[in-house]
Amino acid sequence: MKAIQVTAFGGPEALTVVEMPDPEPGPGQVLVDVAAVDVINLDTHVRTGAWKDFFPIPLPYVPGGAVAGTVTAVGTGVPGTRVGERVAAWLDGVSGGYAERAVADAASTAPVPDGVDLRSAAALMHDLPTALLLLDLAEIKPRDRVLITGAAGAMGLLLVRAAHAAGAVVVGAARGARKLELVREQGADAAVDYSAEGWVEAARTAAGGEFSVLLDGVGGELGTAALSAAGDGARISTHGAAAGGFARVDTEVVARRGQRVSGIAAVRIGPDRAGAVRRRWEEALRTRFAEFRPVIGQTFALEEAGIAHTAIEAREAPGKTLLIP
Repeated sequence: MKAIQVTAFGGPEALTVVEMPDPEPGPGQVLVDVAAVDVINLDTHVRTGAWKDFFPIPLPYVPGGAVAGTVTAVGTGVPGTRVGERVAAWLDGVSGGYAERAVADAASTAPVPDGVDLRSAAALMHDLPTALLLLDLAEIKPRDRVLITGAAGAMGLLLVRAAHAAGAVVVGAARGARKLELVREQGADAAVDYSAEGWVEAARTAAGGEFSVLLDGVGGELGTAALSAAGDGARISTHGAAAGGFARVDTEVVARRGQRVSGIAAVRIGPDRAGAVRRRWEEALRTRFAEFRPVIGQTFALEEAGIAHTAIEAREAPGKTLLIP
């Protein structure tokens, strides 16, 4: 089969096309014929080796932590007849997905509901579970003022739509005219460009005051600046690090203003909650797909994985990015 392999940490050129033997499912595993691969910002950080302390993946490795496709074979001990079933498959951490076929633990798969195409299922595999957890934390109500940074990203757009549906005043922050237009199309009352001077004040003005909810998917200096727009009692999530690190939270300000702050740990999906999260993902797709239909901004052939990573790192990829084997 064709796959993408990293043999040495580095830039997008480290993603090389190779031929590998077809994997075989072991006990409790299924083999998936991959229709689409979810590509996320984390993939680019792991590829550089910058986050190897958090993701100690031995070289060489095949990137990709989530795929959607069709089961073509099962290992021993897999209950039921699953061959031919359309599934979403969460793989071993962040590896194994950039390939024409992938092996997954049967317990780490979920059936894709009727009426949901496999590309959409792949596009929602990482972002929808995290978005649902963030919405739980934010407790968005009518007339809340909500600021969402990284609003033109795949998860940001899900949050924009959900906050709008909850009756909040929604301001999305992104970069560039194309992304700002997309944010407004998805339901934001206003969109501000955080490459412009004074963007935080512009966001406050557009909302009509300080924000009661801040969902920061960017981090770095931009995320830190966004914190200054949060009002007394605000519910704040600093889950993003796309700008190179998480926002710096001033604990004295948080305490003085009675704000509630959560970080990446609050939405990290460990083994203890993975099963419940997968069931919730499946339920959301079965009953609320119209609400959570993803914006797939761009797709690339498997051989173009390096181009996909380049676009993500340059922040030129609005919505979701997929690889199509």
